[in-house]
Amino acid sequence: MSHHPLTLDDQLCFAVYSAGIAINRAYRPLLDELGITYPQYLVLLALWEQDGQTIGAIADRLGLESSTITPLVKRLEVGGLLSRERNPLDERQVIVRLTGEGWAMRERSVCLGERLLEKSGMTIAGLQRLNADVKALRDAMAE
Repeated sequence: MSHHPLTLDDQLCFAVYSAGIAINRAYRPLLDELGITYPQYLVLLALWEQDGQTIGAIADRLGLESSTITPLVKRLEVGGLLSRERNPLDERQVIVRLTGEGWAMRERSVCLGERLLEKSGMTIAGLQRLNADVKALRDAMAE
């Protein structure tokens, strides 16, 4: 019995990777209108969940290194969407907080979810199931 390697289209890793690229392409025109990049959008999402986080906490939430988050935060600060301050209890930590404009961006970014729903051709329930399945896979692979 001969074993044939899986083709590219049979690889789950490629399907997840290429789906991520396709979602980013769908989001790009909307993000350009908002004046932010996709990684900056992820930082904002983390802060909309819980404002006043440290750089390290944001990095942990996004599964990235602090050194990757710092330039994103600095650029968002220049754009007026957030502020940074040293933690008075631990000067090594930088606490990041949304500004009024950062909170307003939350309402302006609703179009991203609408675009995903529209482009996917799926129902909200279908996207929620897919999201749960992908998160379960991510969590299993992370262990």
